[in-house]
Amino acid sequence: MKLLAGNSNRTLAAAVATHLDLPLTKAQVKRFPDNEVWVTIDENVRGEDVFVLQSTSYPANDNLMELLICIDALKRASARRITAVMPYFGYARQDRKTGGRTPISAKLVANLITRAGADRVLTMDLHSGQIQGFFDIPTDNLQSAVLMANDIKAHYPATDEMLIVSPDVGGVVRALAVASRLNAELAIVDKRRSGPGKSEVANIIGDVAGRRLILFDDIVDSAGTLCNAAQSLIDAGATEVSAYVTHGVLSGIAAERVSKSVLKELVTTDSIELADEVAGCAKIRRVSCAPLIAEAIRRIANEESVSKLFD
Repeated sequence: MKLLAGNSNRTLAAAVATHLDLPLTKAQVKRFPDNEVWVTIDENVRGEDVFVLQSTSYPANDNLMELLICIDALKRASARRITAVMPYFGYARQDRKTGGRTPISAKLVANLITRAGADRVLTMDLHSGQIQGFFDIPTDNLQSAVLMANDIKAHYPATDEMLIVSPDVGGVVRALAVASRLNAELAIVDKRRSGPGKSEVANIIGDVAGRRLILFDDIVDSAGTLCNAAQSLIDAGATEVSAYVTHGVLSGIAAERVSKSVLKELVTTDSIELADEVAGCAKIRRVSCAPLIAEAIRRIANEESVSKLFD
């Protein structure tokens, strides 16, 4: 078994390698002067089971091309099996036609990864479950609910005041996975989207007055929707609101929004490498997903059950 890493999240790759007690495969992932990606694998991979760890986060197109070219290099070097390990699957929000003459970019990316030569995919908290069906190769979608529930137990005492909140109707299943592990009740924020990345709270389903709330979602990008939801919950009588989100995209002025918001804290995994300005925000904390990803890789390499991780 070998573990190869692109440039998107070297810190996470090193942590996964440590958990596996496995050195990262020697390789060069560089750029030509015109910014074309250039990859060289510096050790023998013939007949090996190779895992390529690369989140397709910002810059999404560069990181996606790195992944595709790494897969192609491994395929041409006669690797026995290639698994694309994508802690964060970019373009996942474009998973359906939202209007006339619009693409389904998540399907396109799935096709590219498959045609490049990947034999299977390992990812975490896909924006929508149907994306697994976009691939014609085995796809494992890890759930961060286990990590988040354990962190909530460690930082928030279990009381009757605690309430898990889904920030939209589509995220109920994700939020319920956390709530069931904490034996907590569930509330839902009913929001209406006016455009990509824009939404407003229409209604709150559930009694949040006097409760300590934890919002749970899969992606936070500009943080506008999340901060608006937190403010609406406080206005509805909640005593405290924190947020747990798997993928901290946190683009633009997201860190500033979180810092000025009513949120007590925002907790994300390290599926995406944080920019310096985001890492410096006192309200943003991270939980490492390296142990979960490392264990999934070990199980795949040993032909063991991955779903057992979530029993």
